[in-house]
Amino acid sequence: MLRQTLCALLIGLVAACSSDINQLALTPEPSALELRPLVGSAMVRTVSLPSYAAAEEVPRQKADGLITSNGSVYWADAPDRAVTLVLAQTLSDILNTNVGPEPWPFVGLPDVAIDVRVSRMLAMSSGQFELNGQFFVGGDGINYPNSVQSFAISVPLPSQSLENIVSAQTTALRILSEQIARTLGR
Repeated sequence: MLRQTLCALLIGLVAACSSDINQLALTPEPSALELRPLVGSAMVRTVSLPSYAAAEEVPRQKADGLITSNGSVYWADAPDRAVTLVLAQTLSDILNTNVGPEPWPFVGLPDVAIDVRVSRMLAMSSGQFELNGQFFVGGDGINYPNSVQSFAISVPLPSQSLENIVSAQTTALRILSEQIARTLGR
């Protein structure tokens, strides 16, 4: 009886000490852009993110320039996976062709591979959300030339509230998807 009472007490203490986990999901923002694709298929490689942006916690820059998080709100999915899936879905919608994430989900090889390397993805203390880096589009060199482009996207951030950060990041990813799509369509 004493053992059951101690077990019940221990379970009650663990339950009382646990707290809810708050998570944010990254979802695509629809684009009004529609292009005719120059390729039949494209693969988005897993997006390379800086370590602070790849972390589970939602980062933001403080006034002193340091990057921090509040430690109680997490991304609902691994950020590199979520960003890759958002880009693939948005590109597929814009180009109306097969665009998939790495690993390639279809039989055969894609016509091109898209490699996005992010150098900054952060809610800045200046009131902007910045998404900077480069994207590479690799084809066979004959049917589609290899290319590289830099991007520097800045979206107004009224405050560093979580709602504003997610909204600005979603908008920045839509803008990046449109830039990439313009290299793959007309």
